[in-house]
Amino acid sequence: MLSTRHEIFIEVASNLSFSRASEVLFISQPAISKHIKALESFYKTTLFERRGNAIQLTEGGHLLLNRLKEAKKIQNQLEFELSILKDHLGAKGQLKLGASTTVALYIIPKILSAFHQKYPEVKISLLNRNTDTITKALLDQDIDIGIVEGKKKNSVILYQPFIKDEVVAVCSAKSSIAKKRILTIEEIKHYPIVLREHGSGTLAALKYNLEKNGIKLSSLNVNVRLAGTEALKNFLSEDTCLGFLPKGAILKELRDGDLVAIKIEKFQIIRDFFFIQRHGTDNNELTKTFIRFCKKEV
Repeated sequence: MLSTRHEIFIEVASNLSFSRASEVLFISQPAISKHIKALESFYKTTLFERRGNAIQLTEGGHLLLNRLKEAKKIQNQLEFELSILKDHLGAKGQLKLGASTTVALYIIPKILSAFHQKYPEVKISLLNRNTDTITKALLDQDIDIGIVEGKKKNSVILYQPFIKDEVVAVCSAKSSIAKKRILTIEEIKHYPIVLREHGSGTLAALKYNLEKNGIKLSSLNVNVRLAGTEALKNFLSEDTCLGFLPKGAILKELRDGDLVAIKIEKFQIIRDFFFIQRHGTDNNELTKTFIRFCKKEV
């Protein structure tokens, strides 16, 4: 098992903050500083550079962090594998997940609840960010597995299909667009549009499907960009713009009449969600168990 000092170092190094690590670990800052100094003395190298109120990892600090992340993953995998030898339902371990907004808010919560009820001793954390941020977190080894929209060419990442989802054009019921109900794809260029931020899987799916129909994203009358599905949904409910949202995220709003789905002739956005893992980590029994569980639940 990793020592307490190593666990403290990982927290400080991951946050680049002694104060943040103190809050997370419920340990005083002087105690944390004492543990870090002890590690530096043991390894005979400086692990952090102090620059005013900020800290940065030294070359030795980066090396130690990367090795400790590898060791922690082996430790977690071993804990899970040993725990299921005698009692499968008493499995222990730590599962660090990341999911793009649509999945994190509207798809995975119910599955996570069911997984937690079956494996109550497994500790679960979930990072909710856009697709690009989740991919980076996986590459930085901050998460064990991610769920994102679409596939990108990356030799380091292994993709496994999960589910499909539809992105639909919507507007507020009070918008003049709502009266039309049906638009041609050329007509959408004449209406004010609100979009998700760069790095969003929803935006990438829209861009890809527009270009398939000969329309560049830059040709749209984009007035507003918002980060996050909820922010976009709430904005559209109050404004008169046209936007694009995952259908699963707006079922209640469509049912209650707050938002209206607009059909675009000969245009449909169906996107694929994938589990992503770093190559070489896909033999982890806990993540394999989780993926199998998710596929059975949907």
